[in-house]
Amino acid sequence: MTTSRASAPVVDRVGARVLLVDRDERVLLLRGVDPADPGAGQWWMTPGGGVDPGETVEQGALRELAEETGLRLDSSAALGGPVWFRTVEFMFLGRRYRQAETFFLVRVDGHDVDASGWTAIEREVVLETRWWGLDELAASGQRVFPSRLVDELARLLRDGPAVPYEVGA
Repeated sequence: MTTSRASAPVVDRVGARVLLVDRDERVLLLRGVDPADPGAGQWWMTPGGGVDPGETVEQGALRELAEETGLRLDSSAALGGPVWFRTVEFMFLGRRYRQAETFFLVRVDGHDVDASGWTAIEREVVLETRWWGLDELAASGQRVFPSRLVDELARLLRDGPAVPYEVGA
């Protein structure tokens, strides 16, 4: 018997995500898929994921960044403060999640992604990584999460970090 989306119990969790931006103001995104639901299609997302028990969102963001990109920052000070928040519900691997996410902005000159730290699930889920220019991403028609990533990141890069705010699904 298959559990429908509406009747699946919700797993609440905390997530941390990183907006990794290079000197050319391109953002690093990961193209993902849900192996349990190929019909859900593919999408692009920022590095990040669920925060482990006992971790702060900063520690979770640093760990996820290192796992998914190979980029290791010295401390949460190098991460900076939060820039965005969102709460999102989604199905993944047959489970329904409600994830309260905190986003951090990290600027680098450049970085070659090292996937050697990927977990087994990341190896199944992440199909590729790519640096995207915002204009290129906007024109691509690709599905991106958060859905307002291009506009909100352009605003953030133009105006600089301010008080963290909600960016929506």
